[in-house]
Parts: sequence; C-alpha cells; structure tokens
Amino acid sequence: MSSPAQPLAEAALAQPLAQNLVQSVDWLAIAPPTITAVVGLVVLVTDLFVKDARKSLLGWISVAGLAAASALMLLPLVNDDRSTFCLAGEPGVCSYTADTFTLAIQFLVLGGALLTALLSVTAVKDADRGLPEGEFWFLLLSSAAGAALLPASRDLATLIVALEVASLPAFALVGLRQGDRRSSEAALKFFLSSVTATAVSLMGISFVYATTGTLYLAQVADRIQHVDGQFTTLAQTGVVLTLVGFAFKTAAVPFHFWVPDTYVGAPLPIAAYLSVIGKAVGFTGLILVTVVALPSYADVWGPALATLAALTMTVGNVGALRQQATRAYSAVRLLAWSSVGQAGYLLVPIAAAAYSDDPERSIGSTVAYALMYAAVNLGAFAVAALVGRTRTLNRVADYRGLYASNPLTALLLAFFLLCLAGLPPGVIGLFAKVTVFTAAVDAGLGWLAVVMAVNVVIALFYYLQWTALLFRAPEEAPADHRVPGPLTAAITATAVLAVALSGAPQLILRFADTGLF
Repeated sequence: MSSPAQPLAEAALAQPLAQNLVQSVDWLAIAPPTITAVVGLVVLVTDLFVKDARKSLLGWISVAGLAAASALMLLPLVNDDRSTFCLAGEPGVCSYTADTFTLAIQFLVLGGALLTALLSVTAVKDADRGLPEGEFWFLLLSSAAGAALLPASRDLATLIVALEVASLPAFALVGLRQGDRRSSEAALKFFLSSVTATAVSLMGISFVYATTGTLYLAQVADRIQHVDGQFTTLAQTGVVLTLVGFAFKTAAVPFHFWVPDTYVGAPLPIAAYLSVIGKAVGFTGLILVTVVALPSYADVWGPALATLAALTMTVGNVGALRQQATRAYSAVRLLAWSSVGQAGYLLVPIAAAAYSDDPERSIGSTVAYALMYAAVNLGAFAVAALVGRTRTLNRVADYRGLYASNPLTALLLAFFLLCLAGLPPGVIGLFAKVTVFTAAVDAGLGWLAVVMAVNVVIALFYYLQWTALLFRAPEEAPADHRVPGPLTAAITATAVLAVALSGAPQLILRFADTGLF
C-alpha cells in the first residue's frame, strides 16, 4: 500500500516537465508574422460574404494588413532583442528570437510582400476573374507569414515549418491562373523541385538530431562538436544533406533549373515575389543553419558555398546574356536569370563567414545586399508589369523607345537596372557590390572575388543593353502606358526607396559593420 507522501513525491518529480510545457508568450515579439496570418484568415472568411463586384476590397485589406505588420509592429522591436518559447531554466535556448537580424529580414519580407500586394491589386483586376481573388490574397498572406516567421526561428523544427508555410502557398500562387497551361506546368516544376529540397533537408536534419539529441540551434552548435566517434559520419552526412536542401531553396546552381519557366508561368507579381521574398527565405535559412547551428563545420560548408557562389553567378549571368530581345517573355526570363546571378553574389559573404574572424560582419554584407536587391528588383518587375499591360508578350524589344511614351517610367527602369549593374547613379548597387567583394577579399577568398569581378562585367553588358534600348527611337508608334493607382504606388515606393538608399547608403550598409545576432 502506498504512503500518502508518495503522490506528492511523484508530483514534485513531474513539476520540471510541467514547467517545460507552460510557456509565457511575448506577443509583441511574435506580432509581425501573427498579424499577417490573422489578416489572411480575415480575408478568407470575408471572401465568403463579399459579392463579386466588391472583391477588390480583399486586396486593400491585405495591403493594410501588410502595412501594419511591416511598419507598425516592427518599429517597437527596434533595438530591443526579445525571445520567447524558451526552455524552462535556460533563457538563452529559445524557439523564437527577435533580434537585429530577424527585424532586418522581416522588414525585407513584409515590405516586399506589401509591394507585391500593390502590384497584385492591378494584376488581379486585369485578369478579369482569371485569378480567384479570395484564394489569391489568402495564399499570398499565408506565404508572407511563413517568410516572416523564418528569420526568428531558432530551432530546426520551427525553421522547417516556417520554410514550408512560406513555400507551399507559393506553389498554388504560381499555378492559380485558370485555364493557363504554362502556369500549371510552372507550378508543377516548382513544386517537384521544392518538395525534393524539403525531403533532403528533413533527412539531413533528422541525422543532425539523431547525433545531437536536440533541435535548438544554440544547443546543436555546442553538441555537434562532441559527437561520439561512431556517429561522426552520420553527423557529417546530416550537415551535407541539410546544405543541399537549402541550396535548392536559394536557386543555387545546379538547383536553379526551375527558375526561368516558373517566373514566366507565374503571374508577374508572384514572379517578383519569388525573386525577392523566395530568395530571402532560402538565404535566411541557410545563414541560420550554417553560421548559427553549424559553425564548427565551417570547413565543410565554407568551400561548398564558395563553389556554389561561383557557379551560380556565372551560370545566371551567362543565361541572362543569352536571352534574345525578340523572344516571347524575354524580359521576364532575363530578370529570372539575373536573379540567379544575384543569388551567387548573395552567397559570397555567407561562404566568407566560414573563413572570417568576424562572421557576423560577413552575414551583415549579405543582409545589406539583399535589402538593396529587394528594392531595385521589385522596381524593375513593377515597370515590367506596367509594360506587360499593353505588350502581353513582354519582350525586351517591347521596351524600345519607352522614353518616348513614358519618360519617367523609362528613367526609373534605367535607374533600377543601373543599380543591379552596380553603376552610378545607382550608388547603392555599387556600394553593395563593393561590400560583398570586400567580404570575400577579407576572408582570403581572392579567387572568388576575381570570379565575382568577371561576372559583374558580364552583367554590365545585358543591363546596359536593355537600358540603352529604352532611349532608342521606337520602331512603331509608342504605346500609351496608362498607370493604375496601385501600380503607380508600387513604382513610386520602390523608386523612393532606391533613390534614398543611393543618397544615404549607410542606412543598410551599417549591417556590414555591426553584429546581427
């Protein structure tokens, strides 16, 4: 017969477990992704009660929600690191952390999603019910919520969940156009490549968990250095598979094959979204896995990422160079191949972090470059969306003489292209490239810096060729480009941001000189 004290003793033993199950939630820290997800649900429910004639209301609700999440909710978190969902008794081991790195990426993601929403308001209207509005806005907000959650993730489970929440709605968005075979094929190709990447990543993460016994990045970084000798090969295999999986997500060569067809088949705002937010998601996950969780395996992922960076920028720029101006959708294809080349530049500082005495500075270079790229690339896609309203094939040749019909739009596109090329007056593009170049040189990766310099020269050719075409005499009567209000707002916002960054590049280049974690 048990004594009366026995249940009390058992309760005392169970108390630490109970404490682990009780979490205090920092609602302010998790507000940006939470609000985005809640607005997505509001849009989905509202769609059931709104008549077809008033479906445009859903788009403006989405724009307002993203504006609140990207501006109002991020401002209170500046200079105030917060963590939540932490292990009891170990406040430094948490699942969610809102630090400088998190806020910078969340601003990029939610700001990019807001600009995508402005582009989409016009695109959905022009589609004339070819895009189901309720589903479109719900999927876009769901993807943005997952993308905003990912940079704050500090355990492997949350990281993968956020990655998939960001990716799965994007598959549907690519193939959402009704009766469009090209869109369906693009979605299928995107889906198959991404699912393969997820499967490889999950297998790698399972190996890492099997050898370390934890999913928290901080604990993985410590325990993976002391893996028992008989499990060393398993741990190394897990690291390699995890890196391969994230290489798919970043569209690094040779895992880039889905990019051109997917961008062409997707609605143009979604192509813009994938080129910026999709890449931000992949690179953020790669940074968290390499620099935060696996710094002791820098001798493995450093050379691998350096090689991928060289291949990616070279294949991307050569692919863009080979685009024919008269080919259908050549403008979108050129931007797609250009985004692959830009991904190579973004990989350079991450690879340099493996060799650097100050890896946080190298990661800061990637973040600074990503913020510059997001602003100017979304601006280029916004102009492409404008031209595509009258030139449905959206060829590079269709931009000939744009200055004659719409001087301001032509000047803005020229500015965006010069920023991507890294030429004045696109000062922010020049400084961002110099920052990335410096990160490679400081890390002793001189050969990678040389490859980057060669690729910058290659990219100059096709960016300048497109820019010069804008100011040539038109071969036919110039088309009248009527600019809807939301599209005007998107072009204006990207232009103001790009010009402001060129005038005050220190706004983002400071990330290359300060710690992010």
